[in-house]
Amino acid sequence: QVQLVESGGGLVQPGGSLRLSCAASGSTLDYHAIGWFRQAPGKEREGVSCINRSDGSTYYADSVKGRFTISRDNAKNLVYLQMNSLKPEDTAVYYCAGDPELYCSGDGILEEDFASWGQGTQVTVSS
Repeated sequence: QVQLVESGGGLVQPGGSLRLSCAASGSTLDYHAIGWFRQAPGKEREGVSCINRSDGSTYYADSVKGRFTISRDNAKNLVYLQMNSLKPEDTAVYYCAGDPELYCSGDGILEEDFASWGQGTQVTVSS
């Protein structure tokens, strides 16, 4: 069974940057869509970004547009989330998720659409 593992979380000051990685134990090619989600304490999990394998199209939640960038390197079986200009409200556990058939679109990044999940990595933005 292909598993997803996140890494790269940590503590960063407001305005700083972090790059999260999502590694697939098999191949990222097994997933057409790979997305990033986050869950802050006391809040529901929200979709942050998604990327499609077939055409490389990407989608972002309004709260992170212009600050976060998702990319995938299928040769290395990695998907990245580059996070810049971080704010305290970005503090959350970040999860990557994949689905073999989903084509993510501007209709929304919904957790029920993704079949496989990682365990999450903590991101804390604080001075």
